[in-house]
Amino acid sequence: MPKSISLRRWLVAAVTGGALLTGAVQAQAKPPECIAPAKPGGGYDLTCRLAANGLQDAKLIDEPMMVSYMPGGIGAVAYNHVTGVRDDDPNLIVAASTGAALNLALGKFGQQHKVDDVRWLGALGVDYGAIVVRKDAPWQNLDELMKAMKQNPSSVVIGAGGTIGSQDWMKAALMAKADDVDPRKLRYVSFEGGGEALAALLGEHIQVFTGDLAELKPQLDSGEIRILAALSEERMGGPYADIPTAKEQGYDVEWPIWRGYYMGPNVSDAEYQKWADRLEQLSETESFAKLREGRGLFPMSKFGDDFHQYVTQQVADFTQLAKDVGLTQ
Repeated sequence: MPKSISLRRWLVAAVTGGALLTGAVQAQAKPPECIAPAKPGGGYDLTCRLAANGLQDAKLIDEPMMVSYMPGGIGAVAYNHVTGVRDDDPNLIVAASTGAALNLALGKFGQQHKVDDVRWLGALGVDYGAIVVRKDAPWQNLDELMKAMKQNPSSVVIGAGGTIGSQDWMKAALMAKADDVDPRKLRYVSFEGGGEALAALLGEHIQVFTGDLAELKPQLDSGEIRILAALSEERMGGPYADIPTAKEQGYDVEWPIWRGYYMGPNVSDAEYQKWADRLEQLSETESFAKLREGRGLFPMSKFGDDFHQYVTQQVADFTQLAKDVGLTQ
């Protein structure tokens, strides 16, 4: 009897072990996936497609990357999912942006969530904020606009796509702070999106638009607007070469809008580094440079631990800024 029991146990163990092994192989064989924390269309979808199309074209992944959508809580639902359910999935990356870092700083993902709850992987492109007026605006340069704002902050009507505390409002707040103007005294009009705000600028309903460089190229070509400053580290090339930065005009303000990715907190170092290396290799290919340019983005080269530290510092800076402008305590 004992021998038969032992044999039975051996068979059960063998079958169970085989099933577990098969499950592990299947788990490893899952296709790569990118979650866009929003509905189809829009920036997060674009970010996932940037990786999916670029990696496949460059033959840096063995099979096509699946793009899935997880809207809700301006990114909080996806953040919860990756930190709580798929925290060690080596095949999953999640689209993120400067907006995600800002939302973390403002506690919009929930006070329990911190920047180090995930592993920030890398960024494949970046856009930059811009200070925009109509071609017939009375201000010929940024300094003239800032002097008018300092003299009477409520005399200048600023508008953008987003409420107080949004990225576009933060651009205006940073500009105000750079000249010792209280951001809470600004006259700010909120719109549903950048397109609506730009239409309001052209229709003379607002006087200043805090937008992004890439979205302004068509209007720049038409001559209907004047970009007083790019909120970048240095001047951009091509059609933006003549646009001075805020910094070179004496206002130390930058606003990069990066498009990147994060992974679960318990993904192994080896798998994390594998993905970081893939993205870095992709960023160096000519085919991806064309793809990125076609999406209206500029190069950005931060991957792996370098990018993780960058986002961590950015969230810390945003947290302090939110306190400075009275958004949080």
